Amino acid sequence: MVEKLLQFASENLLLVTIFVVLLVLLLLNELRRGGKSLSNGQLTALVNADNGVVIDVRNAKEYAAGHIVGALNIPHDKLLGRTTELEKHKGKTLILVDAMGQQAGTLCRELLKAGFDAARLSGGVSSWKADNLPLVK
Repeated sequence: MVEKLLQFASENLLLVTIFVVLLVLLLLNELRRGGKSLSNGQLTALVNADNGVVIDVRNAKEYAAGHIVGALNIPHDKLLGRTTELEKHKGKTLILVDAMGQQAGTLCRELLKAGFDAARLSGGVSSWKADNLPLVK
């Protein structure tokens, strides 16, 4: 199988090159689109240094089932309408947390446009749980 793949790649070098370039461009666009992504350790360090505020953008039911200690709950569909509440945190990084890290990127980009320093937790609450980190219920 690998031999056939290598043979195809060598015989169709132009197609393979175009595919690789498009793949790299897609990845760069996705990374740039949603602001910076933080690991669980980076989130913890920012919050412990009082330089970050965790904003859980899941709905109230998901938030009540378990959330990161000290996280504010502002559901994703209401976040952009409640930016005045976030003004008091303007000097800190707003760390957006969702279920799996998919919705937070778009919201993060919008907050960056609004003048906030925003980032997202890579993998969301599911990565937090996977690392056996504590959740408050």
